[in-house]
Amino acid sequence: MGTDIYGCIEIRDPNADEDWFEWEPWQRCMDLSPLYGERDYAAFALLFGVRNYRGWEPLAGQRGLPADVSAAMRADFEGAQRTDAATHSPTWVSWAELARADLAASPAGLRGVVLLRDRTGRGAYTESRFWIGEQWDSEELLRRMGPQVGGLCPADLPFGEWSVGTTQVTYSGFTLGNAIGPGTGWEHVFAVMAALAGRFGDDGVRLVVYFD
Repeated sequence: MGTDIYGCIEIRDPNADEDWFEWEPWQRCMDLSPLYGERDYAAFALLFGVRNYRGWEPLAGQRGLPADVSAAMRADFEGAQRTDAATHSPTWVSWAELARADLAASPAGLRGVVLLRDRTGRGAYTESRFWIGEQWDSEELLRRMGPQVGGLCPADLPFGEWSVGTTQVTYSGFTLGNAIGPGTGWEHVFAVMAALAGRFGDDGVRLVVYFD
């Protein structure tokens, strides 16, 4: 069963620390859904530790809802819990943290990724993705990648593309930017957060999410 992401961007009122301020410091500003609607488990793993089968270090994993989360977002999450027992992994990340993230960095221990595209007829393909560390994952993967892999270890095989029968093989590096950079859909979320940070500050804008 697939995993989907839900949530919103919140902003902190610039006057929240004033003695006279008596309202919620954080307010729900914009839902995530119009900006991002993908199901990319590499992004979920690297950002929030969800579907993190390879044990990568997430940027903001398993934090729970912020203690001062907006009433609107808390009601949304608790309503989702009541209607769907599979709702899980609430967490949040500030724009300050996202802005500091090194998009050129690779997850620790990851050498690259192998994408196998198999032709199924009439221009259609099936795709399989394999994360590669210091060694190849299986003999089957080595066989499907073809004889040019030979006895090479992942670090010694140059990145590139080639064909093995009806299978197109792509071996490439993988960074945080490949998961959440331009072209992934996250750029729309981050553009909105960056614009809001101009008014509310980097620490005054955050993304609150949960999954099911």
